[in-house]
Amino acid sequence: MAKDRPLKSSFEIAMERLREKDRAEGVAESKPLTEDQKRRIAELREESRAKLAEIEILHRKDLAGAAGDPEKLLDLEKKHSIDRERIESRLASAIAKVRRGD
Repeated sequence: MAKDRPLKSSFEIAMERLREKDRAEGVAESKPLTEDQKRRIAELREESRAKLAEIEILHRKDLAGAAGDPEKLLDLEKKHSIDRERIESRLASAIAKVRRGD
């Protein structure tokens, strides 16, 4: 080992390998986010949290009205899961657009 270079942690070594792999595959390194992008991403996340809270409240209301009907409860859970996934997917897409600068 060369004495003039400090030892690298396994994390640093792994990150170097991943960067090399990305370069070989033509994946561009991401640029640091601007303050405007950070602000917009924070707004998007806050809007998403509000939407998730809203559907959670409505879901609980629906569950209370289901009166223990197993079939209805299953349908409500499925609908709630789809709604959550839709919101999370839209958030991820919106954040990706902000990161790209669209």
